[in-house]
Amino acid sequence: MKKLILFAVAIASLGFASCTKNNSDSSGTTHVTVKLTDAPGSYDAVILNIKQVVIISAGGQKVIDVNASPIDILHFRQGRDTVLAGVDVPAGKLQEVRLVLNSTGNRVVIGGVSYDLNTPSGQTSGVKLKVQDDLVAGVAYTLMLDFDAAQSIVATGSGKYNLKPVIRTIPQAVSGVLTGVVTPVASYPRVYAIMGTDTVGTVADATGKFYFPGLSAGIYKVNFVPVSPYALKTIDNVTVINGAVKDMGTVTITQ
Repeated sequence: MKKLILFAVAIASLGFASCTKNNSDSSGTTHVTVKLTDAPGSYDAVILNIKQVVIISAGGQKVIDVNASPIDILHFRQGRDTVLAGVDVPAGKLQEVRLVLNSTGNRVVIGGVSYDLNTPSGQTSGVKLKVQDDLVAGVAYTLMLDFDAAQSIVATGSGKYNLKPVIRTIPQAVSGVLTGVVTPVASYPRVYAIMGTDTVGTVADATGKFYFPGLSAGIYKVNFVPVSPYALKTIDNVTVINGAVKDMGTVTITQ
C-alpha cells in the first residue's frame, strides 16, 4: 500500500499543467490548422494579401482573420508551407473553405517587373474551395491549400494579369481521440495517457467518462489513479490512430 500511495503521489505531481485537454473538449468541435503551400510556377514572385479564411462545415461557419503581411507563396515549395490560421470549428462534414483576399497588395513579379493582380473573386465572398471530409469531434486536422501558381495567373494583355486561383485542398487528420468510462464513479480517478516521456491527464466526469482529444498517434499506457480505498489500475498497449476515436469501453476499478 505504501508503494501504491507513493506512485499515486508521483503521478499526481506531474500536475495538470501538462493537461491541455479535458472533458469539455468533447462538445462537438475540432481544431483545424490551415496551411498554404505552392506548386511551381515560372514567376519571380506571387504575392497574395490574404484577409480571411472561412471554414464551413455541417455544424456551422467560422471566419478567421489572417493577421499577416502579404505572402510570397513561391517561398513555400517542395514540402515547405506557412500557417494561415488555426481555430476550433464545429465538427461534422467539412463542406467548403473560402480564401478571401484584400483588394490591394496582390502582385506577380515577372522578369523583375511587378504587376498588380486583379482578384475580383477574392475581394467579395472569397475563393471557394469545395471539400468533402468528416471532421471528428476532438480530432485535430491540418487543411493544406496547395496553390498552383502556373495555372492561377492569367495574362490579359497590356501588362495586366488576373488571379484565378487553382487550389487543391488536402485535409489530413493529425491526431486521435481516447475515451472510455470508469466504474464505479465513486472511485473518482485521475486518468493519465502516457507515451514515452509525454503525459496528458484528465479527470473522469460525474458519469465516469474520461476523454482525451487531440492525442498524437501511438501506443499509450493509461493509468487510473483513484481515491482511497480504490487501487491504482494500469492498462498497457492502448493504440491511438489519427482520425479515429479509440473507445476503451468500461474500465472497472477495484478496492
